[in-house]
Amino acid sequence: MSFPSFFAQAPRLKVRDPLAAFLGASEDGILDYGYEDAVRLAGHSCPAVAGAYLMVINGLSYLYDEALPERGGIEVFMRAECNEGTTGVVASIVTFLTGAAAEAGFHGIGPARRFARRDLLRFGSDVDGIMALRRRDTGAAAP
Repeated sequence: MSFPSFFAQAPRLKVRDPLAAFLGASEDGILDYGYEDAVRLAGHSCPAVAGAYLMVINGLSYLYDEALPERGGIEVFMRAECNEGTTGVVASIVTFLTGAAAEAGFHGIGPARRFARRDLLRFGSDVDGIMALRRRDTGAAAP
């Protein structure tokens, strides 16, 4: 698959994913995403895909500053319902990058539900923008 050259100019996102490390998907748990990965997931490039990708990168940068964001360590609140407009497309990109999933997400491992991602993505939330991100460890939020 060949992508337009300008895709390479988009910022990249590097995250630490404890579940990926635990399951051996990444030896060190570090995952690196580019815009082309979001396009592969969606099957196309459009303003919703690009906007979701950039909103997540900017939100995580705000929340984690120079530290690696933790995939699975973020709650996401979407203003619209999942079936409104492009919300479903945006949510799929958000889930891909943050690990935050709606009710069908990963329920976790063992009785303690380690690494659970289910219900970290919520729709119909009272937020000012399209979405808001909140760290699960500190409670810090990016509007």
